[in-house]
Amino acid sequence: MSERLHPNKVTAGGLLIALGIIYGDIGTSPLYVMRAVTGSTAIEEEVVLGALSCVFWTLTLLTTIKYVSLILHADNRGEGGIFALYALVRKNARWLLIPAIIGGSALLADGIITPPISISSAVEGLRKLNPDIQTVPIVLSILTVLFSIQHFGTKLVGHSFGPVMLGWFAMLAVLGASWAFANPSIFKALDPGYAVRLLFFHEDGFWILGAIFLCTTGAEALYSDLGHCGRGNIQVSWVFVKIALLLNYFGQGAWMLTQIGTNLGESNPFYEIMPSWFLLPGIIISTCAAIIASQALISGSFTLATEAMRLSVLPKAKIVYPTELKGQIYVPAVNLLLFIGCVLVVLYFRESAHMEAAYGLAITLTMLMTTVLFANYLLRKQVPKIFVGLFLALYLSIEGAFLLANLLKFFHGGWFTVLVASGVGLIMYAWNSGSRLKMAYTEYESLPQHLQALEALSKDESVPKYATHLIYMTGAPFPKLIESKVVYSLFHVHPKRADVYWFIHVNVLDVPYTTEYEVTTLIPKKVFRIDFNLGFRVEPRVNLFFKKIIEDMALRGEVDPMSRYSSLRANEIQGDTRFVVLHKELSFESDLPWLDKMLMEGYFFLRKLSLTEERSFGLDTSSVTKELVPLVLSPARDFELRRVEEEPSQFSLQLGRQGKP
Repeated sequence: MSERLHPNKVTAGGLLIALGIIYGDIGTSPLYVMRAVTGSTAIEEEVVLGALSCVFWTLTLLTTIKYVSLILHADNRGEGGIFALYALVRKNARWLLIPAIIGGSALLADGIITPPISISSAVEGLRKLNPDIQTVPIVLSILTVLFSIQHFGTKLVGHSFGPVMLGWFAMLAVLGASWAFANPSIFKALDPGYAVRLLFFHEDGFWILGAIFLCTTGAEALYSDLGHCGRGNIQVSWVFVKIALLLNYFGQGAWMLTQIGTNLGESNPFYEIMPSWFLLPGIIISTCAAIIASQALISGSFTLATEAMRLSVLPKAKIVYPTELKGQIYVPAVNLLLFIGCVLVVLYFRESAHMEAAYGLAITLTMLMTTVLFANYLLRKQVPKIFVGLFLALYLSIEGAFLLANLLKFFHGGWFTVLVASGVGLIMYAWNSGSRLKMAYTEYESLPQHLQALEALSKDESVPKYATHLIYMTGAPFPKLIESKVVYSLFHVHPKRADVYWFIHVNVLDVPYTTEYEVTTLIPKKVFRIDFNLGFRVEPRVNLFFKKIIEDMALRGEVDPMSRYSSLRANEIQGDTRFVVLHKELSFESDLPWLDKMLMEGYFFLRKLSLTEERSFGLDTSSVTKELVPLVLSPARDFELRRVEEEPSQFSLQLGRQGKP
């Protein structure tokens, strides 16, 4: 199979785009992590040093080792994300769909909370200049502009945001270093012993993990955005990003050690380490970086939703490719839903301090599910089981501890993202299960046994011609099978005479960018089966593909593309085409178990809201005929129906006598 592999070559442009797209979420975590650690309690040296130690080892173990060093290698022809990983391992076991759905829905839910908390945290810095300023309208305005520019694609976003993020990380490093190196004793927090003492011997130490986790929430988005700039650019740029982040965290910690015993109140350590003369420029740069933080999750959400649709995990929606670059996508429906969700978050929570309680719980679930899927990927790669076991033991322990600590946030706002993730997860499960049930109960027949009748119909001039080329979209997995409903449509609904019959099947592969097709000749120059093998990131533009196939087959002499009408043929006009798409509806005759019935009703309801089948296949609607056919699932049990013979009435007897000769 031919694949357009994503280049992993490190370039200056690639590094700049990586800074602009990949690190927005994780790069703006210094805005709120250290503030969340102390909360409303008095600052303690033990807590500050322990928290810094936890931050360092979390960024090292989770972000650097797990994601940057290990999981980025689990790319699917250059594409990343939990569904790209699922596509690699789904043949290992069917149950792996469950962690993929849980992780994918939680990541989409996280995409709703990341933009509000990042932008609000930055904008609230203006209160140091004007304590009475209303930040909510500013945040809503920024969100509106951000979501409005998504249709231009991430190429524009990456090139324009990259230089800004370069300045942001440079600012983080310089501000942090100015405090950290003035008090070098702060670097003793690199000793993991401080983290251990905080977690196990401090009264509230373990629960502080919920705040610590905020420093690595962007790691999953980093993996999802792999396809935008390549593994090499991410791994090289991460070295610079991690150093800048750690310097800033340690600089904030050095300042906090000068405030032992005091309460932060409305203060934010991030802004406290800024010189007063730099405060306004710092707030402006922070706000710009927060906008980019939102972009990381938005672009990751587009990638994730697209892969889910191709793998039949989400209902189909319109996908736009703004540029010719691989990985550049825009999903209008997802963009709108994210925007509405972000606006609701801002209006409900209003303050970033309140949003922190809702942040992190859902993404912990995603990380746990990625760990499970990656372990199966390692087994698929025949990594010794002892190493796989050690990987699982280490990361399930770490992420399980983070999940337990984050559960404390549930009643303080964490319920919001859990509610959103649950709703998205139910949609994914209902759509996938309904698709499987529909396929399981679809009846098939042998196509060869109908070929003689099909050829006779094609020659029967007493039947009005339907089209020169008549095309059916079929889900039959093998060339010699066809759905019973297609046979019914051909011969019974309205006998469809055509010169050439085509049956087209689209097979979605577990790799992202394959574009191949196979031709099965059932009757030479009369009946053909086309099997498209398309990657899960390829838009199935069947109408365009079919025209190309006709041209190729005509050059080979396999089919005559010209019209069969003499007047049109004399002028070398090509024959007309007509696609027939069968829309299946749940039959009243169905008799299903209650769970299957609920799933099927949910599936058909979601299908009404999703992209139509003809649009999802890229068909020209002017040449499409839609037919509704009943889908009978588990037909009702046999029953007895007895005819009652009516006794002759007096009136009929009298008529009978009068009719006698």
